[in-house]
Amino acid sequence: MTSPHMRRLGSVVAVAAMATTGLALTSGTSSAHRPGSTMDIQLLSFNDFHGNLEAPSGSSGRVVTGHALSADGKSAVDVNTDAGGVEYLATHLKQARQGHKNSLTVAAGDIVGASPLLSAAFHDEPTIESMNSLGLDVTSVGNHEFDEGYKELQRLAKGGCLDDGAGKNNQDSCPGGKKFKGADFDILAANVVYAKQAAAASAKHDDDKGHHQKGPKAGDTILPAYSIQNVHGAKIGFIGMTLKDTPNIVTKSGVEGLEFKDEVQTANSLVPELRRKGVNAIVVLIHQGGNPAKESWVGPDGKTYSVNPTYDYTCDKGGQLDIPSSPILGIAANLDPAIDMVVSGHTHQPYVCNIPDPKGQPRLVTSASSFGRLFTETDLKYDTRTRDIVRASVKGSNMVVTRDVPKDAAQTRLIAQYKTLVAPIASRVLGSASTDVVRTTNAGGESPLGDLIADAQLADPSVVTGGKTPTIAFMNPGGIRADLGAGEVTYEEAFTVQPFNNYLVSMDLTGAQIKALLTQQWTGANAGAPKVLQVSKGFAYTYSGTTLGSVTLNGAPLVDGQTYRIVTNNFLSDGGDGFPAFVGGTDKYFGGLDIDAFANYLEANSPYTPGALTRITKN
Repeated sequence: MTSPHMRRLGSVVAVAAMATTGLALTSGTSSAHRPGSTMDIQLLSFNDFHGNLEAPSGSSGRVVTGHALSADGKSAVDVNTDAGGVEYLATHLKQARQGHKNSLTVAAGDIVGASPLLSAAFHDEPTIESMNSLGLDVTSVGNHEFDEGYKELQRLAKGGCLDDGAGKNNQDSCPGGKKFKGADFDILAANVVYAKQAAAASAKHDDDKGHHQKGPKAGDTILPAYSIQNVHGAKIGFIGMTLKDTPNIVTKSGVEGLEFKDEVQTANSLVPELRRKGVNAIVVLIHQGGNPAKESWVGPDGKTYSVNPTYDYTCDKGGQLDIPSSPILGIAANLDPAIDMVVSGHTHQPYVCNIPDPKGQPRLVTSASSFGRLFTETDLKYDTRTRDIVRASVKGSNMVVTRDVPKDAAQTRLIAQYKTLVAPIASRVLGSASTDVVRTTNAGGESPLGDLIADAQLADPSVVTGGKTPTIAFMNPGGIRADLGAGEVTYEEAFTVQPFNNYLVSMDLTGAQIKALLTQQWTGANAGAPKVLQVSKGFAYTYSGTTLGSVTLNGAPLVDGQTYRIVTNNFLSDGGDGFPAFVGGTDKYFGGLDIDAFANYLEANSPYTPGALTRITKN
């Protein structure tokens, strides 16, 4: 079957060799376009889609497009525009391609994972089908592509169905006897390789199944490292990578047996290989990013306010990326000068910036927010004689995926099909909330929704073992993905809040270990961007700056030498988000899924009313 992007570029054949070359080669049969010394090429890009097929709601479905004074005239507020939804994204991309016969569509990872139920209930197969229809040509992997393990990622790339019990644990691969053919686009993982143990296990698995092909060797990439796209004679190489710290921010089992290589070293080592294949035009797709600094906005009252930057402020309108919290700056500055452009992601932020290469030449680095709210349109010229991109010609802009355009009919049909299939799971009412339960934190970092989730984990009977019941629960704020609205709460709404299908893990920690854990919220890996864990009822602590104050359980001070039973999710249990203290826990016991604990707690405590935020106090 010919995919939409293949039809755009003519007759195309894809060949992938993942062992020693890590190559996905796409070669065209049409002759080179040579009316002059250059040809115009359009590059459309996005990142961090996270399976948002339907238009996202709340803050996840808005972009900042301006600023205004508040009603009382005392502060500045954001002016937002509703954006996102694949029905609208597909239409915007089709409109953007009009008049551009040489066009490619690429992405920078986290296309799937942490997805709404509509996609997650079917192991993100709907999103892959959506991207096929959308005309995606190439994407890098991101950290969330490993949420269900690298073998599941490989299945999404090549197709096939899982034997998952037809809906067991609220997931169903190939529902209703559907066939899943996999991705029509290349998924790249240049810096993700098999470790020795994983390669041996995979080879044994092949032998057991009677396959005669050789298994992967240690050091082989799990997916192609790069893709060569032939745009009517212009060959452009795309190197795709995720951030090297992926093992620290995903579940350990998802990356067991893999190694994640340095981003700069990986990309630079592939430049000579691409050149040997006649490719001088090179673009890096990398799932690592930056964070724009605050914008200074002068209001109609003549006063200057520090505000959230608009989607196009950085760097086109004077904005800059914040140096301490923007790893992409150091990566981009050290990539080989032969690399012409960088499409980034991971931080869910919008920016189009020039980060000069090691020779001081301008090089565009882009990111298009998240959830399909933006896409980046980049126009460039390809020199047909040097077979390279004319660096000075590269111009990019972020474009808002507004919802005032017609919906793409194919995407609408796909969404309708899966909404019918997911309805029995999604529509089950768990209970109700008397008011909105939000992720917004107080000065100490505590949120009403964080309290609710931590209490749900503490109450879950599946983590009780050997007569030991947890007395403290910890929840990472990054795992809380949406607010919970007032009124009836369905399973789908609960899943949107906690979409990871993490397992709960109970363990023993000493009082000293718990205090070390709390200190890790703003030290070590979290020194640049503190992460305040949400905690359960009865546990409380104070802090000032980076100094931990009192720590109590049910009003009594925590004793350093005493052992306490705690519960968290398996992501934190493995030391994720920069909390290695969890790794030192003993007598670990795996319970049920976090979403099940959340759903059960809502059912048992309906209608739910948030309490006062008194657990975490910043002095």
